Amino acid sequence: MTQDDIDKMYMRRCLQLAANGLGRVRPNPMVGCVVVNDGRIVSEGFHQEYGHNHAERNALLRAESEERQTKNATLYVNLEPCSHYGKTPPCADLIVEKGVRRVVCCNDDPNPLVAGNGFRKLEAAGIEVVRHILEDDGRELNRRFFTFMERQRPYIILKWAQSADGFMAPDGNGRYWISSEYQTVLSHRMRTEEAAILVGSQTYLDDRPQLTARLFGGNQPQPIVLDRRGRLTDVPEHWLHLRCQTLDEVMHTLFEKKIQSLIVEGGRKILDAFIEAGLYDEIVVFRGGSNYGSGLPAPPLPDIAPHRLHFID
Repeated sequence: MTQDDIDKMYMRRCLQLAANGLGRVRPNPMVGCVVVNDGRIVSEGFHQEYGHNHAERNALLRAESEERQTKNATLYVNLEPCSHYGKTPPCADLIVEKGVRRVVCCNDDPNPLVAGNGFRKLEAAGIEVVRHILEDDGRELNRRFFTFMERQRPYIILKWAQSADGFMAPDGNGRYWISSEYQTVLSHRMRTEEAAILVGSQTYLDDRPQLTARLFGGNQPQPIVLDRRGRLTDVPEHWLHLRCQTLDEVMHTLFEKKIQSLIVEGGRKILDAFIEAGLYDEIVVFRGGSNYGSGLPAPPLPDIAPHRLHFID
């Protein structure tokens, strides 16, 4: 194997480890770390929860506690080590302190508080830095983080349920269910992975949704209702009640509140507004097994990359 092959092999392991933080580290990125010395992994770690140790600190302290060697080791990490004090001390300083010889990284950190400073600190200490290994894979894993930082808005997932023949609701005012029990559980799992979930005022009035992940254990999303006409007077205190008139204002507010990802669950008018504004990164459609024949049509699918469009039957 070439050195490039070896670096990619360990970086894939970093990305595997990093994915364990999905839904638990936001608004931080998901990060994994592998420490290799003399051709073998001596320690691993990942960022487990927001406010707790970063991946590099977990891996390096674990190596120390088990009397494993970090001196002259190669450290693999999928995001540039932080160089500033936040919830935890700078990881770059600890890497220097532990005598690491070489750092291999997947992605540069677009956070202005880091933005190359981590790499400069490592190189100033004489550590070899290798960048951009499996860069596209890293961006895909942390697509929420990169969208939030680079576009200054949440990563947006449009989600709706439709009948087999493409209707969101049948004619009439009776109760109806499109999604199966299995699909409903998957929907709740999806909610645990994102920071917030938004509905419009009409959906709030018609359905009084809970917007929780009660059928799947995990973090609860922030419920949001968009009330552009100021019709609602009984929104629970823990909800975010937005009275913004434009979606640009909505995006600005959510960015200021550090909401990194957002599920938009409709109804049809809200979905259409997001589609027309080009505010979508992913679309998830739950398809039921019954035909309605007529009713409220589901939104027409906009242009979107195939890997960002998901049908769940």
